[in-house]
Amino acid sequence: MDLSAINPVLLVASIMISATPILLAAIGEMVVEKSGVLNLGVEGMMITGAVIGFIVAVNTSAPLLGFVTAAVAGAVLSLAFALLTQVFLSNQVATGLGLTLVGLGLSSLLGKPYEGVKAPTLPKLDIPLLGDLPVLGRMLFSHDIMVYFSLALVAAVWAFLRFTRAGLILRAVGESHDSAHALGYKVIRVRVLAIMFGGACAGLGGAYLSLVRVPQWTEGMTAGAGWIALAIVVFASWRAGRVLIGAYLFGGITVLQLNLQAAGMTWGVQYLSMSPYLITILVLVFISSNRSRSSHDAPANLGQTFHATR
Repeated sequence: MDLSAINPVLLVASIMISATPILLAAIGEMVVEKSGVLNLGVEGMMITGAVIGFIVAVNTSAPLLGFVTAAVAGAVLSLAFALLTQVFLSNQVATGLGLTLVGLGLSSLLGKPYEGVKAPTLPKLDIPLLGDLPVLGRMLFSHDIMVYFSLALVAAVWAFLRFTRAGLILRAVGESHDSAHALGYKVIRVRVLAIMFGGACAGLGGAYLSLVRVPQWTEGMTAGAGWIALAIVVFASWRAGRVLIGAYLFGGITVLQLNLQAAGMTWGVQYLSMSPYLITILVLVFISSNRSRSSHDAPANLGQTFHATR
């Protein structure tokens, strides 16, 4: 095994690309869960965004339009979840799992004619001065616009939840929907908007997979990315900054195991391939074993149904 074959500059650059779809989906799901809703349909919304964004980008040769359409598709699919759980009061866990199955089936149907087709991808941004730096330029400042958008979105969500009145209302709904309702806040409206935001982010994450990371359509290409995003939200204790760290940690593990295989590591390849998912499970087990509320800070009403009549 030749470790010198691994270029650290390219390694870090690859980690940023690998982490972006997970980060987009996870930050959206964090907002959803902050409102007190548990949506397990992230995988379904990601794969739907991936196929819709791919189809639009291929037929229009406009990848940015593909991303916009993917966000809309994810939001529309999440709206169905919102109506079922918030208006018709269906079980959130069962409905989320159903949403994933719908998304997987829909993507398989729509994507069949596009298998093996190459998609137009986003160009790299040429950031003046910063992009010309010897090492950092190629490592940090030579990516497409969605990488920087995901980072800006994390900062925006953090500021929204921490400093704005609307963010305070959203957190209040997640902590005690009855109290928020008694104060006159529209609990269902807040939750529906949060769910649609999470769906749009998941759609963007899926589109990044099919248009940038692997610019072609492959059935089931999300490969559990939505479930990883859900785990990262728990790992991050529902905090935006930790979501960023968790997404880049997972992206780093994924890229590292690929680089080690490329460097000639032949033993234990199967363990390297399963390492990102194994580490995610271990993190969840560790967090679940510590029942101190301060350690994971889950919204008090997470997953609980709000009855507007009471």
